[in-house]
Amino acid sequence: MEKLSDLKAIDDRIVRRKLSDQVFERLREMIVRGEMGAGDPMPSERELMERFGVGRPAVREALQSMQTMGLITISHGERSRVSALSADIAFRQMDAVARLLLSASPDNLEHLKEARRLFELGMVRIAAQNATAEDIAELTDLIEKQRSKIDDPKAFIRADIAFHAKITRMAGNPIFAAVGDAMLNWLFTYHTDLLIWSGQEETTLREHAAIVDRLAAGEADGAADAMRGHLNRSAALYRHH
Repeated sequence: MEKLSDLKAIDDRIVRRKLSDQVFERLREMIVRGEMGAGDPMPSERELMERFGVGRPAVREALQSMQTMGLITISHGERSRVSALSADIAFRQMDAVARLLLSASPDNLEHLKEARRLFELGMVRIAAQNATAEDIAELTDLIEKQRSKIDDPKAFIRADIAFHAKITRMAGNPIFAAVGDAMLNWLFTYHTDLLIWSGQEETTLREHAAIVDRLAAGEADGAADAMRGHLNRSAALYRHH
């Protein structure tokens, strides 16, 4: 049997945690336990200082960390408030890392394009099954709004994102909606400047209209075929910076 003195690989040193980290953990536990719900005001800095027996710097650093993670909203001149927890908040936390990952290697961009293609083909099939007259009207309106932005590349792409995001939301699953928004916004970094010279705006609009026609007819296979052709064609517009 090995003696404790022989376990030289084990590091038993006790690491003293920062006070702000401990305050952060306590506040997060309060939210998890339901002591503070979405929209509730956070205790004042003084109240937190007294409750946890720490100084103002530790409290402020903890609150800043909570804001960075999307757990609270800090407004100038007002009390901080607890944010509503959602899948969207979770994926927004990945945004900065995802953009670095995409910049690190052309392969990562290709992987994202492939993931987006498979994801949207699934989403458009569900959308064809769920589409209501109101959904079709909204998609048609989004195409017209995109057409009105044809001379403004950034606005055109924002309208493009809104069109694809609407199709994803038609699945009625907030996790799907958050995943779709994240992927579209990550790709947005590589797409905006390309449409300045791509000359594919009218083609994009025609392809969007074809997708809506298939959705209106409730044709899941047809909608998937139209989406596949659209994504395969537009994939060439993305490049690695």
